[in-house]
Amino acid sequence: MFKLYLDPGHGGVDPGAIGNGMQEKEITLNISHSIRNLLENQYEGLQIRMSRTADTTISLKERTDDANAWGADYFLSIHVNAFNGSAHGYEDYIHNSLSDSSRTALIRDIMHEEIVKVNNLHNRGKKKADFHVLRETRMPALLTENGFIDHASDAQKLRDPNWRQAVAQGHVNGLARAFNLKRKSTNLKSKYGY
Repeated sequence: MFKLYLDPGHGGVDPGAIGNGMQEKEITLNISHSIRNLLENQYEGLQIRMSRTADTTISLKERTDDANAWGADYFLSIHVNAFNGSAHGYEDYIHNSLSDSSRTALIRDIMHEEIVKVNNLHNRGKKKADFHVLRETRMPALLTENGFIDHASDAQKLRDPNWRQAVAQGHVNGLARAFNLKRKSTNLKSKYGY
């Protein structure tokens, strides 16, 4: 049983990044719900726990404590970036203490590849940082930054529900590859060969 802890960034009193009439907390929740729904519809043998399923305030410590207590196999934190309107694109982060050959980095390589295949964003690369959710989790963890909310062209994509769904599917494809998830059978005929 694969246990995924899915963390939509920010929420409640913390809107996260703001730009072009949007708030990060709403986009991250929307993409995270899509990731959960796609995983549950397409794959079996998994459990998904979300740090929040609505617009609620949850501290970083509460998120990592919950994931650790639950015994998650993977921690995936969904975010959207902002930087004075000039930066654009996709990047992701693992903890800066980890080597490029660590299990976490190897999982990230797969996730990164699958996400950039579908997001049509400038690829800003694979990065490392000392973020709380990457440092305090006791399982491999990844934080994805899915475009810049304050950049005109990225914001246009972020506003599009079809784009958000594609990005969610990219995350799902990465998880399926990295953790060898078992696809649900579409019908009995294909399962039994008659």
